[in-house]
Amino acid sequence: MDRQDLRKLLAAVKDGEQSLDDALETLATLPFRMLPDATLDTHRSLRTGYPEVVFGLGKTADQIARISASLHEAGNNVLITKLDEARVGTLLTLFPEAVVDWSPEAGCALVKHHPVVMVGRGPIGIVAAGTSDLPVAREAVFTARALGNEVREFYDVGVAGVHRLLHHHVALRACAVLVVVAGMEGALPSVVGGLVQAPLIAVPTSVGYGAAFGGIAALLGMLNSCSPGVTVVNIDNGFGAAYAAALINRGEE
Repeated sequence: MDRQDLRKLLAAVKDGEQSLDDALETLATLPFRMLPDATLDTHRSLRTGYPEVVFGLGKTADQIARISASLHEAGNNVLITKLDEARVGTLLTLFPEAVVDWSPEAGCALVKHHPVVMVGRGPIGIVAAGTSDLPVAREAVFTARALGNEVREFYDVGVAGVHRLLHHHVALRACAVLVVVAGMEGALPSVVGGLVQAPLIAVPTSVGYGAAFGGIAALLGMLNSCSPGVTVVNIDNGFGAAYAAALINRGEE
């Protein structure tokens, strides 16, 4: 249940279309639902505007399916991240394919209870330094769209050929928020930050040779960015960057 659903419920009680007891029964299930191995926060969309998201890594296919089914039953669109093809099959068996959006490139699925409502005030730009950064960038793209945002994508525009980035400078400046994904030395967010006035969220990836230390070099480079206002999330966390971008970009619902 989200704010719009709650308004409808209260209006129905006010207009005599639903009894007070029935409304109380509906509200009684709002805070959480208990499963054998999970306690689901079905109240989260009322507090934050977005429902609970399922982190797929470390969960079995059956756990993901049961959690998703319960959140879906509570009236939520269900976003699952860090999901692989070996575990998505159970979801596709449980729900019709028309209900599940699945992207193997992003490692994400969206179980739709209702159509996604566009609430972003402007486009979110997702910028990836290299083709090897695309899995993290596409996780960000999938998340931003699932949360109701228009997305514009800019791929393989790393600093080794900065003219490729500058070719897009007008389109980059038209974005309301930017998510910039890079591995190796992680320099791209500093360059993009010097071109635009929009909020910029940097995502270090684990792409790179040995001294990249699994993304730590890119993380430290981004934390030490010489462009002011660059915000940095954790390594390979395209979801977290897109979620933050969606919060920044969210208009009135």
